[in-house]
Amino acid sequence: MGSKPLALLIAGLLSVTGGVAPELARAAQSTPATHGIPEIAYTRFTLPNGLTVVVHEDHKAPVVAVSIWYHIGSADEPKGKTGFAHLFEHLMFSGSEHHKGTYFKPFEVAGATDMNGTTWFDRTNYFETVPTTALDMALWMESDRMGHLLGAIGQKELDTQRGVVQNEKRQGENRPYGRVDENILANTYPANHPYQHDTIGSMADLDAASLDDVKKWFHDNYGAANTTLVLAGDITVAEARAKAMKYFGDIPAGSPVAHQQAWITPLAASTRGVQHDHVAQPRIYRTWVVPQLGSDAAIQLDLASTVLGGGKTSRLYQRLVYQDKLVDSVSAGIAPFALASQFQIQADVKQGVDPAKVEAAINDELKKFLAAGPTADELDRAKIGNRAQFVRGLEKVGGFGGKAVILAEGQVYRGNPGAYKQDLERADAATPASVKAAADQWLSKGDYLLTVLPAGKGFDPVAEDKAVKPLGDAAGRPQPKAPAAHEYAVGKSDVDRSKGVPEVNSFPALSFPKLERGKLANGIEVILAQRHTIPVTQVKLVFDSGYAADQGHKLGTANFAATLMNESTGKLDSVEVAKTKQRLGALTSVGCALDSCSASLNALNDQLKPSLTLFADIVRDPAFKAADIERVRGQWLADIAQEKTQPVGLALRTLPPLLYGADHAYGIPFTGSGTEASIKALTADDLRTFQHDWLRPDNVKILVAGDTTLDRIIPELDAVFGDWKAPAGAIPHKNVATVAAQAKPRVFLIGRPDAPQSLIMAGLLAPSTRAPNNLAIQAANGAFGGTFTSRLNMNLREDKRWAYGAQSFLMDAQGQRPMLFYAPVQTDKTAPSAEEVLKEARAVIGDKPLTDAEIAKIKEQRIRALPGSYETTSAVLGAMDGIIEYGRPDDYVQTLKPRLEAITQAEAEAAIKEIVRPEAMTWVIVGDLKQIEAPVRALKLGEVQVIDADGKPVAEPAAK
Repeated sequence: MGSKPLALLIAGLLSVTGGVAPELARAAQSTPATHGIPEIAYTRFTLPNGLTVVVHEDHKAPVVAVSIWYHIGSADEPKGKTGFAHLFEHLMFSGSEHHKGTYFKPFEVAGATDMNGTTWFDRTNYFETVPTTALDMALWMESDRMGHLLGAIGQKELDTQRGVVQNEKRQGENRPYGRVDENILANTYPANHPYQHDTIGSMADLDAASLDDVKKWFHDNYGAANTTLVLAGDITVAEARAKAMKYFGDIPAGSPVAHQQAWITPLAASTRGVQHDHVAQPRIYRTWVVPQLGSDAAIQLDLASTVLGGGKTSRLYQRLVYQDKLVDSVSAGIAPFALASQFQIQADVKQGVDPAKVEAAINDELKKFLAAGPTADELDRAKIGNRAQFVRGLEKVGGFGGKAVILAEGQVYRGNPGAYKQDLERADAATPASVKAAADQWLSKGDYLLTVLPAGKGFDPVAEDKAVKPLGDAAGRPQPKAPAAHEYAVGKSDVDRSKGVPEVNSFPALSFPKLERGKLANGIEVILAQRHTIPVTQVKLVFDSGYAADQGHKLGTANFAATLMNESTGKLDSVEVAKTKQRLGALTSVGCALDSCSASLNALNDQLKPSLTLFADIVRDPAFKAADIERVRGQWLADIAQEKTQPVGLALRTLPPLLYGADHAYGIPFTGSGTEASIKALTADDLRTFQHDWLRPDNVKILVAGDTTLDRIIPELDAVFGDWKAPAGAIPHKNVATVAAQAKPRVFLIGRPDAPQSLIMAGLLAPSTRAPNNLAIQAANGAFGGTFTSRLNMNLREDKRWAYGAQSFLMDAQGQRPMLFYAPVQTDKTAPSAEEVLKEARAVIGDKPLTDAEIAKIKEQRIRALPGSYETTSAVLGAMDGIIEYGRPDDYVQTLKPRLEAITQAEAEAAIKEIVRPEAMTWVIVGDLKQIEAPVRALKLGEVQVIDADGKPVAEPAAK
């Protein structure tokens, strides 16, 4: 409910609502014939105005996923108008003629989940999952912006969203390898191909976009006849038909839209390029143009990519990582697009290795694969893994990759919501010979090999981007296909839009399974939540440890030990472990967060017993082999180097030690990766000691969620964990002491030359997640910076247009947790943005306290989002984890509603005043010092010091 585990925090920092997103690459893949084809039952109909509606009934939770896809994307943009589709996606979040202001507000109040919008080459989509009682509101909102948008778009809205999109572009380019996609597209597709430019477009074209341009773009492309609406969830077909007609029936069909036709343009010869960037190690990309989504070749090539580069068992990984030790990682995959796809191999070259050796090894393995194809065992394992992934994906109705996406993708691209079945059947029928034939046909043609090298001094990214030359023109581009002639009618609507957004006055009750408890023979407690939605069982062992246990030892020990537990066991080497998981369709992982380590299993029920046997072997008998340690150590050191090239990584490495001090368990890099020196010094004995001291049966609870019962799961767990005996000696103690607030504000600058953006991260200390007023703290943070419509985001994104997004986060922790202010902003607005963050912090505890309305909105959003928040088994398991880790009652989720309702404005105000102390803020700002240092110093936020990537002071240059 508002606080974030570290992994989710880091992921969240890299994604803000309203963006460019690719299709779900493996939404509908293979499933062995022995299991049959999974069914996503649907009904499709067309309104008189041409709007296509697809309905899927799933009554497990009182929510409906609304997914609306416009068959228009960046591939349809004319020359000089790149980025229009994505810019318009943002504009459609700005409000409509009958709902002024941001689109998100009514959805936040109604408790929507999984709400976003994305643009890609061939479509623009919007989606939200809403309580069933809020469906009318959602459909009113979607139909109002489809049919009543242009009157709400003025120059102010255009300028606002143009600024937001340009900062999204800067944010992407500010990440390591962030300029790669633009380069690859320009060099793999001919100049007149629809995919020759990237979706976010060029700064120049975005600057040139006029109000008339964007209005014409909407008028030409966003009619009802060019749109698919998918409703998936707790709804009947009759209800869907009536509601679709009511809200969308009077919207005009729109102008006929000519759709691009498949155009596969394999390179006639192999070409290559070199790009420089602020990266820690060279990376090689090798890309082929191959057939489009839905083609038989794309299915065969997907299977080929798994065999070639799909993890530890793949041929490229075996050769380049295990055998030749040339790279830290290597992968292969296909990105399926509607007109043509890309097959790509990617490799991170080890420090000191000549990239030419890596190229030669990749070429050698590819040559062998093309000559012989996959083995039957390799292909079977690829099919099982894909089938298991598809089955797991069926649990969710909406979001980025649920059943609504599968149905919409089939309808929009292929005119068939059930097209996924064709893909599954083709994958089932694939043979080593068919995969070999497809690979030989398409991967023996020309490709583009791009090598990204670390930038040297004097590197100018702008000049290098201008030097990227697209391929020459190509003849034979298929002309867009004109739509078949249709006579569309516009129906009448009884919706009086002058009354505004429909009110949502009632909400469905939360359905959360009652927790059941049992014990194994050795006393280990088992907590179960039954969820009988898909035939999958999830098991999670939670140990009270985490990388807070590193303090006083070699930093990174906890995470490094956990990672090595994913490698070999006493019985199986690391490759045999990976192959066994593939054959079982099982997912296992061992990892650490700040306060805990966990071992997880996600198993198909028909393979649960052998999956549990393997899982117990991983947990109880890790081998910590020397060869595994050295291989992982090399990868780990490369990852630390990569963290130091990423703005977020730099901030999360340096800020916590500054907040907590060196003697505190939390005074360590919050990436959990440790330091180069500590990782280099780790030994097998260190790892065994950590496992012995912390990952033991008297320091664990077993959580189970899924399609099972306590009577069934206890004997199965007893068989593999019931005889596990605790070692001698007490469990160690973590130093999670109380830290006093800083006496004065401090500012630390980290240089990142030529950065197109600066990252502002400021930190304060907040009470533990266990605090009695935790819900009030979270409500206050939600209003201040924790939601899209919060003060911070509306200021820096929507008002100033200086950031793609600005937020405040509360990380979960057993001890004092950090409250982080986060704002990646354009470089020339670094100092003004920091000033605005400080202004908001001062105001919220001063002359502009949180209002009743702000707190009421957060409370309503969180209460009403409860039914949709626990749709998946993983979400239930996450709630159980919080119950165990923070000492909550078993009915914590079921009783959230009355406790949230009880929060008062006074309690929320008191909570935020307890935390937000501008005079105690510690700032870390990452950016181009030659542009930001003087303005930041002039702000006088606090004493300013320049530090390096390790948090050490950088000496001031001597005076001349």
